[in-house]
Amino acid sequence: MEVAVSRQRVTAADVARSVGLSRTTVGFVLNNTPGQTIPERTRTRVLAEAQRLGYRPNPAAQALRRGSTRLVMLVVPDWPADPVWNEFVDDLSFELDQAGYSLVTYARRSEERARPLWETLRPDVIIGVGEFDADELNSALASGVRKVITQGVAASPIVSTGAGLQVRHLYVRGHRRLGYALPRDERMADMAAARLAVAQTVAAELGVEPLDVQVVDHRSETAAHAVQRWHEVGVTGVAAFNDFTAAALVGAAMRGGIGVPAPLAIIGHDDTDLARLFVPSLSSVRIDLAGLARYSASVALYAAGHPTPEPSGVTPSFEVIGRETT
Repeated sequence: MEVAVSRQRVTAADVARSVGLSRTTVGFVLNNTPGQTIPERTRTRVLAEAQRLGYRPNPAAQALRRGSTRLVMLVVPDWPADPVWNEFVDDLSFELDQAGYSLVTYARRSEERARPLWETLRPDVIIGVGEFDADELNSALASGVRKVITQGVAASPIVSTGAGLQVRHLYVRGHRRLGYALPRDERMADMAAARLAVAQTVAAELGVEPLDVQVVDHRSETAAHAVQRWHEVGVTGVAAFNDFTAAALVGAAMRGGIGVPAPLAIIGHDDTDLARLFVPSLSSVRIDLAGLARYSASVALYAAGHPTPEPSGVTPSFEVIGRETT
């Protein structure tokens, strides 16, 4: 195993000594300071020597000079790894990078002992999924964060809107006795509760009796118990928390001799690659993650003082993708 050992940082003073120029002149060149009449030959010489020595700008010093770290921090609950969330983070990172900003993600744990990461990195803006308490807000603002933008999990449209579409999709296909599959992972409890609340509300609006709710862990026999329960009480359509839960239900139903989509139709959420590749393919809800990322980036950049138009409110686009399981 190779071990890389860092060497001492090459400074502007090192470059100045090497080329025999003043530290001030070299600093003007390396910082591209405007309004300085430095001969092009001298500038070229300094830059070439800086490259030869391996000079890298000091990020902290740069941030101090411009009053900005050019960092945006996305603070999220301690959620498990999820392909949809990863896609959103990638899209958001790309959008911010186009404006010269970097994205840092930070998952807060319920009993965290380390100092909050924003106290170390001092991002320009924090986007928080979930509420911040007074101590967290004070800590962030005292660290130099310009603005903290938060939204509760239950209020976030990306969390809950699709659940209503799942119920409507099943209703339109003639299903009147519906079930809902919650995940067992406690880390997803707030998101799951938000989706279930929306699903129950839409069911009531459609005149459907309350959803028969079952907790499903795709790593246990709970999926088999759930589909058997639904089959016995006459549930014909099930909305699942996500595609992984839906896949567990479909597999359990087919192994138990219960046909999909009849007598049991199942729709997932998030439209992951699993939904398309699974056999039978999973109906699911697709979210316009790229559009949501563009909007989130515009909110963060505007808050950071970047020259960008003030963003207007946006509702993420959702679409039901009907496949074989419904």
